[in-house]
Amino acid sequence: MKSLLVAWILLVSFLLLLPAAASAQSSITGVVRDTSGAVQPGVTVEASGPALIEGSRTAVTDNQGAYRIVDLRPGVYTVSFTLSGFSTLKREGLDLPAEFTATVNGELTVGA
Repeated sequence: MKSLLVAWILLVSFLLLLPAAASAQSSITGVVRDTSGAVQPGVTVEASGPALIEGSRTAVTDNQGAYRIVDLRPGVYTVSFTLSGFSTLKREGLDLPAEFTATVNGELTVGA
């Protein structure tokens, strides 16, 4: 009987804390431009880090050069910007706290 009560308390505690864990998700957003200041649509933006079970999440910039990567766990991330004809840009060591939206803009240079 006592073990059933303990199991019930653990289950209720887990269910009560689940929404709090889900709301602790963060995001990374920004705009990608080239060195002339023109927005760059079609850029693949990848956020990677050990906090993600799948290892990385990607987004592609829209017609205004904007992107948003959502549902990220708190942790340290590397953000990479890739577009054919441009050098890949990496921003490393982005420490993302819980319930935070980090703005990470990118400026791509013409590359090989």
